[in-house]
Amino acid sequence: MFNKIYEKIKKFIKENYKELIVYIIIFIICVYPLPYFIYIGGGTINLNDRIELDGREAGSYNLAYVKEMHATIPTYLLSMIIKSWDLESINDSKIDESETVKEIDKREKLLLEEANNNAIINAYKLANKEITIKDSYYKVISVSNESDTDIEVGDTLISVNDIKITSNKKYKEYLQTLNIGDKVNIKVKRDNKEINCYAKIREFDNQKLIGLYLVNITDYEVDPKINLKFKWNESGPSGGFMLSLAIYDRLINEDLTKGRKIVGTGTIDTDGNIGEIGGVRYKLMGAVSDKADIFFVPKDNYEEAMKVKKEFNYKVKVVSVNKLEDAINYLKTTK
Repeated sequence: MFNKIYEKIKKFIKENYKELIVYIIIFIICVYPLPYFIYIGGGTINLNDRIELDGREAGSYNLAYVKEMHATIPTYLLSMIIKSWDLESINDSKIDESETVKEIDKREKLLLEEANNNAIINAYKLANKEITIKDSYYKVISVSNESDTDIEVGDTLISVNDIKITSNKKYKEYLQTLNIGDKVNIKVKRDNKEINCYAKIREFDNQKLIGLYLVNITDYEVDPKINLKFKWNESGPSGGFMLSLAIYDRLINEDLTKGRKIVGTGTIDTDGNIGEIGGVRYKLMGAVSDKADIFFVPKDNYEEAMKVKKEFNYKVKVVSVNKLEDAINYLKTTK
């Protein structure tokens, strides 16, 4: 039985090998990844699906995101024709050329964690709700290829030369007191274990540094309790502002949306400042596609967003915001 099947397969291949080779080549051409991303119009995520918080259900607050795909030869060629598809080198997504895809993914997860922390802290403070900061620490999200160190992405910094790291500012100020070439002892936490690492002082942009990029992660307790439910494939810092706005609305006794669909994007720091993001073009496209009434955009992205609005004659209201309070005041004073 097996021999008969084998002979039939062998005969089929022998009679059709030219066509099979063509099919294999076409398949490889269609699926082989090129070192590019293609960005297309994005979409929105209803933040009520990401927030677990007792109390009043909030109105329609939505996070804008970008849709991206790895380029193949066919999609690469299509990006040259389709006006709304943009091509970008994978290297442009890296902080440093030496970053691996795994390190980029870990970095983006840590940036999401920092953004979520900042969003909660700002919302609770503005809503005058109880929040207690228990601890604050710094995690490594990228290591420059010019660094001389054995520190890894994901490490938590504990101390430099036995001096505890309590703020990014003090950490940088201390490094300026050292000499270029000095070898410093750095204690880090890795995989729940404290280990000793080293780094040499180098000069980066006229500053004495060791070539680490850090995020600030905060441990806190809040009342009422809150839980965030982001999916495994969601990452990055650009949703922090809208998350904070949605949480704030849930904590107060007023529906600021007034029946409007609110979409937006932007990072947020510990002081409520809204920061510039990438991909605003595609995020605005996604907001319009999902019938947004208002699109909040960081001040530094406003000009680009307005250019896209005029280019495609979008009717959505584009609003520039610099701080979380700007968005809150706008919603309170407009209908």
